[in-house]
Amino acid sequence: MSAPTPAPARPDLRPVPPWGLAQVGLAALVTLVVSTALGGLIVAVAGLEATGDQSAQERASLVVVAILQTTLWVGMLGSVFFVLRSRPATPVVDLGLRVRWSDVPLGIVLGVAGQLVLVPAVSWPWTRLLGSDADELREPACRLAEKADDPLGVVLLFAITVVGAPVVEEVFFRGFAQRPAVARLGRPLGLLATAALFGLTHFQLEQLAALVAFGLVLGYLADRTGRLGPGIVTHMAFNATTVVTLVLLSSSLGDQCRGVLP
Repeated sequence: MSAPTPAPARPDLRPVPPWGLAQVGLAALVTLVVSTALGGLIVAVAGLEATGDQSAQERASLVVVAILQTTLWVGMLGSVFFVLRSRPATPVVDLGLRVRWSDVPLGIVLGVAGQLVLVPAVSWPWTRLLGSDADELREPACRLAEKADDPLGVVLLFAITVVGAPVVEEVFFRGFAQRPAVARLGRPLGLLATAALFGLTHFQLEQLAALVAFGLVLGYLADRTGRLGPGIVTHMAFNATTVVTLVLLSSSLGDQCRGVLP
């Protein structure tokens, strides 16, 4: 009597995806080049030029700022599509593209807590290490809050930041980049490397430590569950807290930004 055939491993927890770190590195480089080129084109079409004390993006309207946020998506989704198309991959399985209703309450709690608790706790020692003060940390948010009197811009920024960005970024970082990183580098180093890449691609030095810390939370959720659903909802709640805060800063809390902007 022959031994029974062992049950196949769950496909959503496949340890080694059919792409590697070389493809992840190339995709990150392509994303940077494409987003820089598209961003420059958008700024040129919008007729924005840097002045002595302001960059072109600082002078942009909230609508243009929101559109600029999408330039990274083209490189991210394009490179992921190209890699998956050239390999025997099943996107839903290999990227962990599964969402459950139970992800919603968990994600909301973790996302809001991440913005209101994790970010201040991590940012305080990091900014002290950099020699930055609280005004420098708040300046990017205050610049956006200053523009938030444009209703169309607010709606567009919310749609892009709260809906689009979490889905695209979780697919790229946790679905595409993290899986080969964990498989090749081991779980702790793989999660850290992916979180560091996530933080660095936001190009915000004062917020880097908080972004890496939040990236570790998102990475753990994806690694623990084998799905992107919990991280996507957590990311949405995290970004939604930021956008709501910006709107409040532009109205009832505007005095907190006085003296922050030059």
